[in-house]
Amino acid sequence: MRWGLPDYIQDVLPDEASRLESLRRRLLDAFHVRGYQRVMPPLIEYLDALTTGAGQDLRLSTYQLVDQISGRTLGIRADMTPQVTRIDSHLLNRRGVSRLCYCGSVLHTRPSSLTATREPLQLGAELYGHAGIEADVEILRLLADAMKLAGVPASRIDLGHVGIFHALAERAGLDDVAREEAFSLLQGKDAPGLRAFLSNIDGAMRDALLALPVLYGGGEVLDAAAARLPRLPEVVAALDELRHLAAKLADLPLSFDLADLRGYHYHSGLMFAAYGGDAPAALALGGRYDHVAQAFGRARAATGFSLDLRELARCAPATPTAGAILAPMTEDAALQAEIARLRAAGEIVVRALPGHDGNWKEVGCNRQLVMREDRWTVDALDGE
Repeated sequence: MRWGLPDYIQDVLPDEASRLESLRRRLLDAFHVRGYQRVMPPLIEYLDALTTGAGQDLRLSTYQLVDQISGRTLGIRADMTPQVTRIDSHLLNRRGVSRLCYCGSVLHTRPSSLTATREPLQLGAELYGHAGIEADVEILRLLADAMKLAGVPASRIDLGHVGIFHALAERAGLDDVAREEAFSLLQGKDAPGLRAFLSNIDGAMRDALLALPVLYGGGEVLDAAAARLPRLPEVVAALDELRHLAAKLADLPLSFDLADLRGYHYHSGLMFAAYGGDAPAALALGGRYDHVAQAFGRARAATGFSLDLRELARCAPATPTAGAILAPMTEDAALQAEIARLRAAGEIVVRALPGHDGNWKEVGCNRQLVMREDRWTVDALDGE
């Protein structure tokens, strides 16, 4: 089709755009009052900067093109977090804590699922400069509050820890290629495939890796993991961290999945995925990514989350709108004053351009300003 769009790319029409903008404002305002300062990175920059410290999976998701000025390879951002990390590391260069937030379009070479868009509207929050568990608690609470504010309270927040997999893979002697294969099998919870793949691995490490796909559920998972996994220092530390989080966030719907390694190239510790509404996939993803800042030349603790605002808005309950008020095209001073008053109060007032009678309801007008007893009054819009 001449006017068709590429697959998994969609227009946003007025009703949806209005919902998205309203939700964007509410969430960014909620971040603002908690001290998160908004940044607006560019849509395009040098490819290396966009993918530094983020792993091969992000590079494969990023559209690439050649800069006609410099001749260097550019990328259209597929994820804003590396950009925000660059800003924190090199532009703000603060010695203490930074709280940053953002919202903007990103572009993926392929959709993440059959129903996903290739142009998510990514909204997120990042906290830099504090390695303690307090930062992770704050970020998880901020995420839960954001989902509740959107009318899509989290039904489940899965926690995991990439340190467990890294420790087991290291002790099992898996090289980079073998780790990628094990990661893929764990993500698919392919127990038979994982068993066959690990057939030549030392018995204790093989048993530990095979246990990961069944270590999911409530708080009892952490006790089961402590009993089934070897007491490697990294494993013990990761389980202790998850226990502390569970204790501090007991009011949130936390669960645990030690085989959910999405973004394990990217994350350095805690990982989480939040679910809610009728969405089959996670609405938000996040966790620790300390090594990304280090890749920019400045070792700095980092934790945060991001979500697709389009998908969150789709899951949110519809909110009734007041509709617009139609005002006649006249220069009456009293009318101008009433229009100004209504607009200041948040009402939408549309001027009636001549020659379009009968068509104003299609643009949302359901009321009109009419003169009654020498004053302008809002009445129902009839006769359309």
